[in-house]
Amino acid sequence: MSALRRCIDECRQCAGLFRLGRDVEAALTMVDVFEGAQRLLLAAPADIQQDWALVLGQMLDCQARQDWLGLADFIEYELIELLENVPA
Repeated sequence: MSALRRCIDECRQCAGLFRLGRDVEAALTMVDVFEGAQRLLLAAPADIQQDWALVLGQMLDCQARQDWLGLADFIEYELIELLENVPA
C-alpha cells in the first residue's frame, strides 16, 4: 500500500472516530494523520501547500471549538481532496 493510500485511509478512520464521539482517540490519531499529510504535501506545488495551510488552520479552529463533526468533514473531504491532487 502506498503512503498516499495509507494516509487517505487514516483520514477516513480518524473522521469516523470523531463522528462516533470518540474525540480523545480521534485527536491522538489526528496527530499522526497530520504528520503523514505534511510529509506528502511538502513536495506538492505551492498552491496545494497554501491550500494545506488554510485547511489546517480551519481544522485547528474546529478542534478549538470542539466542533468534532466539522473537523471530521474537513479531514474526510477537504484533506483527502488535497492529498489526491498531489502529483505522483
